[in-house]
Amino acid sequence: MMSFVCGLGGVLLFTILAPALQAIARRAGSSVAPVALLAIAAVMSHMICVALGAFSLQHFQYWNTASIFAFGVMLYVFAFGAVYKSVSLEILLDLAQRPERAAPLADIVGRKVPEIFRGRTDILVSGGQIERTDTRFAVTTAGRATAGRIAMLRHIFAIGDTGLYDFAEPTTGSEKAPNS
Repeated sequence: MMSFVCGLGGVLLFTILAPALQAIARRAGSSVAPVALLAIAAVMSHMICVALGAFSLQHFQYWNTASIFAFGVMLYVFAFGAVYKSVSLEILLDLAQRPERAAPLADIVGRKVPEIFRGRTDILVSGGQIERTDTRFAVTTAGRATAGRIAMLRHIFAIGDTGLYDFAEPTTGSEKAPNS
């Protein structure tokens, strides 16, 4: 029973440490990715809760601690991932902050979406995944390696094309759609 409590203590420590590391990194202007900071917080929290449990409990059961800890941390990570860099949520927040709480679609597409995508390309550039070449972007060697790993993971998880962003030219009624 107390091993489960150690796991819960680790989750509590993680929920304090993770946002603290994010805030410190932002203030310091660190280029460490937020996901890496979550991993650092998880490892630190896990090591601390396991060490405290092992030294303070006579019958410490690691797997009980680890299962509760992993479940709690994964809940946090999934929630973090759902709101971190979400294009849809950025648009929602932008609309909610406007005095009229509304905007024409053309304004959203013309102003907010390019701003979001510029931010995304800045992340890729600073992460060494792509580089600017005049008015274009080119994938780097590191970017090709990352893309290969992502493609492999998409294949393993049977993700395929999510269809989230379809940049294909719209077809008119007289044109024949591909694969039809």
